[in-house]
Amino acid sequence: MTPPQLVVHRDKELMAQAAAARLITRIVDAQAARGHASVVLTGGRNGNGLLAALAAAPARDAVDWSRLDLWWGDERFLPEGDPERNVTQAREALLDAVPLDPARVHAMPTLDGPYGKDVDEAAAAYAAELAAAAGPEDHGPVPSFDVLMLGVGPDTHVASLFPELPAVRETERTVVGVHGAPKPPPVRISLTLPAIRAAREVWLLAAGEDKAEAAAIALSGAGEIQAPAAGAYGRSRTLWLLDAAAASQLPRALYPPASA
Repeated sequence: MTPPQLVVHRDKELMAQAAAARLITRIVDAQAARGHASVVLTGGRNGNGLLAALAAAPARDAVDWSRLDLWWGDERFLPEGDPERNVTQAREALLDAVPLDPARVHAMPTLDGPYGKDVDEAAAAYAAELAAAAGPEDHGPVPSFDVLMLGVGPDTHVASLFPELPAVRETERTVVGVHGAPKPPPVRISLTLPAIRAAREVWLLAAGEDKAEAAAIALSGAGEIQAPAAGAYGRSRTLWLLDAAAASQLPRALYPPASA
């Protein structure tokens, strides 16, 4: 387990811009080292804010978008094109504006797709897609994502792993169907903690006063069953990107000495 590093920005706009710049650098470095890069996107206001900031960044053209694989940490199990789906929002914020290879945009299955209403079968299919993309160097059933981003919910949930629900307790499967999520829609698909921990870097995004308690709980030694964000960490780096409001309840011992 990698100990978390914290970066606190003045406000959510600056946080989004700085995170976008950081992501561009990480993608470019990975592409320079291996010829390609792999990123897991997150939805929500902070994930979409980062994508919008990336779309507006002049440095976005440094990325070779045709050599970037995009995955998702979770998805609402809704029909194709539904405005509440994370992929729909991501396309609007960024993806439609950059020259991605469509074959490397790995959206999670839809409610009106080949698996019908069977979210568990849909989740198994996404797990199979991840496994097919993993190479011998990945040492497991998912690729070693360069960056996996997660928004942190006010209840400490990440992806669609909610406190105490079965999905956060999963230790074998990499993707699961989620039933009875406490926020709508109740049916979702989510990566599990073992899949999240396969990433080289995990970035947790939290902005706003409504995230302050969740950040404090997750960073103060809570268990992952009660606080799923506490169980999200990367193989080489775990980075919490916060604004001042979200960091307002952190113990001073955790607060980074130098923040933007």
